Amino acid sequence: MHLKIHTDGGARGNPGPAALGYVLEYDGKKEKFKKFLGVATNNQAEYEAIIAALSRAKALKAETVDLYSDSELIVNQLSQKYKVKDKNLAKLFVKVWNLTLYFKKIKFIHIYREANKQADALVNEALDAQSS
Repeated sequence: MHLKIHTDGGARGNPGPAALGYVLEYDGKKEKFKKFLGVATNNQAEYEAIIAALSRAKALKAETVDLYSDSELIVNQLSQKYKVKDKNLAKLFVKVWNLTLYFKKIKFIHIYREANKQADALVNEALDAQSS
């Protein structure tokens, strides 16, 4: 099975209240997920979104994954174009890397925020629900 995944993570304040969201598309289905994370940085939330999405992809026994993110930094780190210098992000990078081993093929693709509106909306819904 092939999965198309859009992920997003965000924090209000950096660090601040943070949340993640993802949208999985497969076999004509669309699955959405959002979660409040507590206090984190934007980059930590972005990684947590990818970890959550790939964990779900693993549970669905996906074989190939195209993962779209509007975080250029994270996509370039996961594509090994950039080194991970922050020790907290390095721990999250390792979690993602270990999850990638479950798939025959995985691509990390940078997209602009405008192309990631559904995942971004999920992040904001999770943050708004927590603050009300």
